[in-house]
Amino acid sequence: MSVLVVLEQSNGQFHRMGWEAIVAAKQFGLPVSVATIGPAGDAAAKDVAKVYTIEHADLAAYSADGYTSTLEQLIRATNPEYVVFPHTYQVRDFAPKLATRFGKVFISDVVKLTKTTAVRQLFQGKLNADYALPASGPRFLSIQAGAFRGDQLGGGTPAVEPFAVQISGIRVKAEAPFRESSRAVDLTAADIIVSVGRGIKEQENIAMVEELAAALGGEIAASRPICDNGWLPMERQVGSSGQTVAPKVYIAVGISGAIQHQVGMKGSKCIVAINKDPDAPIFEVADYGIVGDLFDVVPALTEAVKKLKG
Repeated sequence: MSVLVVLEQSNGQFHRMGWEAIVAAKQFGLPVSVATIGPAGDAAAKDVAKVYTIEHADLAAYSADGYTSTLEQLIRATNPEYVVFPHTYQVRDFAPKLATRFGKVFISDVVKLTKTTAVRQLFQGKLNADYALPASGPRFLSIQAGAFRGDQLGGGTPAVEPFAVQISGIRVKAEAPFRESSRAVDLTAADIIVSVGRGIKEQENIAMVEELAAALGGEIAASRPICDNGWLPMERQVGSSGQTVAPKVYIAVGISGAIQHQVGMKGSKCIVAINKDPDAPIFEVADYGIVGDLFDVVPALTEAVKKLKG
């Protein structure tokens, strides 16, 4: 009995959500192997039992047909009890089709796991729903970004085993991949992020939060309403329609904490929330909470940081 985690690569780099998926897969208490479309790369130094590498000319560009056929062959050969994916756009495209090949359902965007149930959030995170996993494997599911801590995955020296596949019947010819315009800032690389929400009230007040970010040596970010209003560039947005970040410290200033925002930041190692509403959802995911007026708290915090730094 085992668990198979399917990793995702882009430009030779593994998506960090793949490491989160491995941590989630370990909740089952079974040996965890991973599959890579392409070379093993960093996966060969992670705490997993085995790495299956799959390389084929028809997999150079992504296609749902190619990935479905490839992974079907691997799953039938290895017979895992669970097949776990990071919840990415690519996975959403082909994983339901793959599960159907086995007569199974695909349970997506999971936030908690046991051997028999998967928990998904409904109505923008207001409710948690328990889904019974199929009585027999393979069971297919994907893990919500930030639901598990990828930094908890240790190192290892797993066996690396090439897996040969036969591919035919690819009906879609891929075009050149979409390339975003380059960003002035990559929030995913920041160790400290200070993020501002609607509680800031006016655009000119953002300077106060920017001063705190500068004092901490961090980056300024925002929830969607701030960017929608044009108060900060869209590249500064954190959330389901913005960047997904996992810094060492994330300070949420005047952010209520809607599920769309939480999806983008709840993988942070330490979350500090500043909000005058003691019932704000952000406090449910915060490690430290300050209930107070941000216009009093932020300047005081900035001065304290500057004093400590001398």
